[in-house]
Amino acid sequence: MKPASLQRRLAIAVGLLVTVLWIAAASFTAYRQRLQMDAMFDASLQETAHRVLPLVVSDILSRGDLVTGTQRVPAVRPHDDSFSYIVRDDKGAILLISHGADPGLFPAWDGIGFRTTHALRLYNDEALQGTVRISVAEPMVHRKRMAFEVRMGLLAPIALVLPLTLAGIAGLIRWGFAPLRQFRLRLARRGAADLTPVDATDLPAEVQPLAQTLNALLTRLDEAFQAERSFAANAAHELRTPLAGAIAQAQRLRAETTDPAVIARASDIETVLKRLTRLSEGLMSLARAEGGRLRRDMVQDLRPVVRIVTEDAMRLAGGARVTMDLPEAPVLSDLDPDLFGILVRNLVSNALRHGSEVRLWLEPGLLRVENDCDPVAPEDLARIGARFERAPGAVRGGAGLGLAIVQTILTRAGGTLRLTSPLPGQSRGFAAEARFEVRRS
Repeated sequence: MKPASLQRRLAIAVGLLVTVLWIAAASFTAYRQRLQMDAMFDASLQETAHRVLPLVVSDILSRGDLVTGTQRVPAVRPHDDSFSYIVRDDKGAILLISHGADPGLFPAWDGIGFRTTHALRLYNDEALQGTVRISVAEPMVHRKRMAFEVRMGLLAPIALVLPLTLAGIAGLIRWGFAPLRQFRLRLARRGAADLTPVDATDLPAEVQPLAQTLNALLTRLDEAFQAERSFAANAAHELRTPLAGAIAQAQRLRAETTDPAVIARASDIETVLKRLTRLSEGLMSLARAEGGRLRRDMVQDLRPVVRIVTEDAMRLAGGARVTMDLPEAPVLSDLDPDLFGILVRNLVSNALRHGSEVRLWLEPGLLRVENDCDPVAPEDLARIGARFERAPGAVRGGAGLGLAIVQTILTRAGGTLRLTSPLPGQSRGFAAEARFEVRRS
């Protein structure tokens, strides 16, 4: 299950909160505007009644007759009537009606004040002791239309600004989380052997304790690994002198006796001690590969390192030959020559120990060593790079650390080790191809 994103959750929560608050504020504003509009329209209804009613009364009194039949006020010009009115006597007879008013929509007289029907909002008033009654009406659809326009006037800007606001919130939250992403990238770029504290100075105060705890853990792990490597290197180094002495004693015993059984036993002891010596040397090389300084402040040509180490390996192997293909131009790199020499020695020694006709190629960022031998099965090829793993049928005496040391150095150098068997286009052979990052400055 993919873990939830804190950045996404925070952006969604803030976005929803802002959206709800904006809509609630717009709705409340629209509601308050509707109440104010209703009050204003009611005041207009009442004012219209108060203005029209005296004119009607004055007209009636000037004629001297209350019942004169229905009169309709003509329209001066075509217009949309917001208000309409009707004037009736105390018997309900219509005395005067405004242009466009529908008498059938006006309810029967029921006293002075405001009334509301399905279609109209009305205000009733009277004069001449109730003998002249006026009802001023406004269509409810007019008020609803005005209320709708007010709501749209409030919500339309929100519909435009809200997406920009949400995008701004997402951008600001992403900007706020940028130090965390930089911290993660700095940590991800670390090599497996780099346990130094990660720079956390730009992290927010809320995350600083977490970064400090992580750096403290890295420091403790580094101290533990350093102690482990130091113990392995010191133990292997301390074993060299007693092992050399024990080998010398076994050789002296074999030289001083004529008993075949004792000679055979002394030879077996010497073989085991030599194997233990090679194991201690392998452990020292592994400790150096894991903890030694990998890069130098200056570049150096790698060709002399390859040549010297290969010739030394050939001498120790009893004069075996290695065909070296070195470029004419210098292969410059800031790799530590001692660690690169350990890498070359282990690849060449491994090739000489397990096969014949060894060939070596060096290019910038590439070292390839091949030897002629029986093919290695794919399942064995996948595991022989691990520590203390040996290929089936390997010559006795190997420590099973050579390729593991090479892999450790290459991992720290940002490189890879590729093992191939058989050789391309052949039915035999084994190739180890070491690719590493070359830094020339």
